[in-house]
Amino acid sequence: MDKLADLAIKGFIGTSLIDYPGCVASVLFVGGCNFRCPYCHNADLVLRPSSRPTIPAGQLLADLERRRGFVDGVVLTGGEPTLYPALAELLRAIRAMGFAVKLDTNGSRPGVLRDWLGQGLLDYVAMDVKAPRERYPEIAGRGVDVEAVAASVDLLKHCGLPHEFRTTVVPTLLDVDDVEAIARWIAGPAPYFLQQFQPNGCLDPRLERVKPYSVTELERMAAVARSYLGAIQLRGV
Repeated sequence: MDKLADLAIKGFIGTSLIDYPGCVASVLFVGGCNFRCPYCHNADLVLRPSSRPTIPAGQLLADLERRRGFVDGVVLTGGEPTLYPALAELLRAIRAMGFAVKLDTNGSRPGVLRDWLGQGLLDYVAMDVKAPRERYPEIAGRGVDVEAVAASVDLLKHCGLPHEFRTTVVPTLLDVDDVEAIARWIAGPAPYFLQQFQPNGCLDPRLERVKPYSVTELERMAAVARSYLGAIQLRGV
């Protein structure tokens, strides 16, 4: 697996019951991200990936081998996995072991996403939709190619693969009008999750003083978004 030598594999959870719908899963964390969302709670992975030890791919695959028969799937998250096109080799190895693969992505690299989908390397994709299109650079915290994100949305909507869209709803950043604009953009049958903001360990420490929306407020947002979407749920409440 020579191509995997440069991958920043920075974390591993052996067993998770919440990260892959319908699966008992292991979770692989990749360091580095091209966004700077202020509410991100993986600051070390985003800003200081070198501060965490790298897990060799061989060690990871050996650990997964021991879990065969108990674990059904593997989640690739981060950080942003699509920053590492060489992950395709790891995906092939994981799928050859019989695991289903879920990708968590910010949608910024539609070319990589298209390639992995085309090779049949993915079974489920969860894409974070950070904001309405016109507010993306503001919410993602740095220069963002919004058209690339939009291309990933369109790609998932037409790929035929199980997928979900999800938005972390942060007071002071997003409100009900923003949620409606997002829902109008991604309209379709795929599940959409409104995720509760957790004011702990944020990339921007000022957000740790922000009180999350109440369940009632989130339900009101969900009701507005439901006009455009086949399924909408709250997560983390």
